[in-house]
Amino acid sequence: MKKFFQEIKADIKFKSAGPGQKLTESAGEKAPKEKPSQPLVRQPRQGPTNEAQMAAAAALARLEQKQPRARGPTSQDSIRNQVRKELRAEATVSGNPEARGSNTAPEPKEGGSAHLAVPGVYFTCPLTGAILRKDQRDARIREAILMHFSTDPVAASIMKIHTFNKDRDRVKLGVDTIAKYLDNIHLHPEEEKYRKIKVQNKVFQERIHCLEGTHEFFEAIGFQKVLLPIPDQEGPEEFYVLSEAALAEPQSLERHKEQLLSAEPVRATLARQRRVFRPSPLASQFDLPADFFNLTAEEIKREQRLRSEAVERLSVLRTKAMREREEQREMRKYTYTLLRVRLPDGCLLQGTFYARERVAVLYGFVREALQNDWLPFELLASGGQKLSEDENLAFNECGLVPSALLTFSWDAAVLEDIRAAGTQPDTSILKPELLSAIEKL
Repeated sequence: MKKFFQEIKADIKFKSAGPGQKLTESAGEKAPKEKPSQPLVRQPRQGPTNEAQMAAAAALARLEQKQPRARGPTSQDSIRNQVRKELRAEATVSGNPEARGSNTAPEPKEGGSAHLAVPGVYFTCPLTGAILRKDQRDARIREAILMHFSTDPVAASIMKIHTFNKDRDRVKLGVDTIAKYLDNIHLHPEEEKYRKIKVQNKVFQERIHCLEGTHEFFEAIGFQKVLLPIPDQEGPEEFYVLSEAALAEPQSLERHKEQLLSAEPVRATLARQRRVFRPSPLASQFDLPADFFNLTAEEIKREQRLRSEAVERLSVLRTKAMREREEQREMRKYTYTLLRVRLPDGCLLQGTFYARERVAVLYGFVREALQNDWLPFELLASGGQKLSEDENLAFNECGLVPSALLTFSWDAAVLEDIRAAGTQPDTSILKPELLSAIEKL
């Protein structure tokens, strides 16, 4: 290979040397020298031609296929040194504005931004129905919950407890403690001590006081904060005391307790952004925005952990099953996926999904768009692979990330009935309101 490149360089050098001279020619027969007043113009060095570059690349590819792969280092120290060098090299490349890191995708050029397959990843607020960007989710949901206090303070305080506090273990501990307080009141309504909760109590401070929304919840269900004297103590202490009106309605306390225990965090739902396109030869081409590739802080930590695990894998022989598991793990780094389904008439149905969602979700998405949603059908991935609705597989486990084109196919029995009725199988099957909003891809 080295000799091959030397021959190419020698050929280029020979061509750029100018006209030659015969050995039999005398010195006087040489071409006249240029006038000294005219400076010599230095010929720029020419690079290899396109044909030479293509030939060199093909030769390199053949050589790499023939040569055995270099074995990785065997000792743990040398493996770690190798990985450190690779990480330092990646960090150096990431400083180049044209080379992005693993947490972001290359930004689309300004000229091509109008041809994005989807403008971005958007979400729907479950409380207001507003469409939100990724960076707007938390702030808008917080605003919606706080506004909900004016209409339903109990529900708003419960949503605040479960949504504003990110530590789910701490939330569960606090919620269980509050439920225990309410159970004691329900089981012993005549006991005055169960109707009073000392705010400075150690358990209350460690489990409840530290959570956002708990004080609003106590006040919403009928507790009042008052100062009560303590025997053998100079100053009064602050207590939450249940009012007589709330004590007279034990069913309400029980209902509020169940609501608190069964509640879930308020999360924005992923907007499907359903679109229908006319038949197009560009169906399998996806120009995705950066939202499909940006990694959150948790995902970046996961990538770092996977890289540290790669250090150990370099010194271990991997089986086929191990390699397949690693490929699936690589697929899981995607958060979203854009899927298109080619229908019998050639039209394309497009939607945005979480990469961890199941294939059954895609079946439901397609079924909602059909005129006859009760007829059985199949979805085929590239290569004719059938995706069964009953299989509990996620999109990233099927390799359908970050985008994929699938094919709609009627069930064999349905297809026979369609042909027996004299109807063309490629007749449009979408709902009229979707066909009226059809777009050009």
